[in-house]
Amino acid sequence: MHVILIATQKGGSGKSTLAAHFGALSERDGRTLLIDADPQGSLSFWYKRREAATPLLAKADGNTIGETLDAARADGIAWAVIDSPPHNAALTASMMSRATVTVVPVRPGPFDLDAVAATLAMARSLKAPIACIINAAPPITREAETSIVAEARAVLTSMGAPVLPGQVSQRASLSHALISGQSVNEYDPDSRAATEIGAMWSAVSELARTFPRKA
Repeated sequence: MHVILIATQKGGSGKSTLAAHFGALSERDGRTLLIDADPQGSLSFWYKRREAATPLLAKADGNTIGETLDAARADGIAWAVIDSPPHNAALTASMMSRATVTVVPVRPGPFDLDAVAATLAMARSLKAPIACIINAAPPITREAETSIVAEARAVLTSMGAPVLPGQVSQRASLSHALISGQSVNEYDPDSRAATEIGAMWSAVSELARTFPRKA
């Protein structure tokens, strides 16, 4: 089972948004379980509005995350996508140690970039695979990323943070899809938002396949 943890120590980075869209996309690659480990419950909010029967959803916390993952593996789940809470270093570390790869969404701004340092340090101490995604960025203009995105990418690289190519732009269709309980690839499959999310999931899933499957 591949375990994709979406984590950062800062709130408002777009973890739940990525988890919902990635969960719907990963179902195409095998049975998927979304795990809502954030007490705020944004992923569960989306799931209640969803008409499709897949992916599956489970809630978990620090006391139940281990047994939830073990049960998923025993049930033949191929992908587990975890939406984690901010400001809970102990739980994040526990989940990171079980993850195939940890995805860190980073908005291209000083506060998010500063917050990455703590997540990077945790990953290094656990020797856990990690990948940063530039998220909620200004849309690409004339096939080139904006200067603020280029600067954010340079800062992350200087910190030694592996950054996936491309970006997820701030687009209204992402929110419209979530309100209706869909992924953007279901809501507007021909949109730029769907193309960006699809390309990012392809990069994440390809990276996950280079590492051993986790429990």
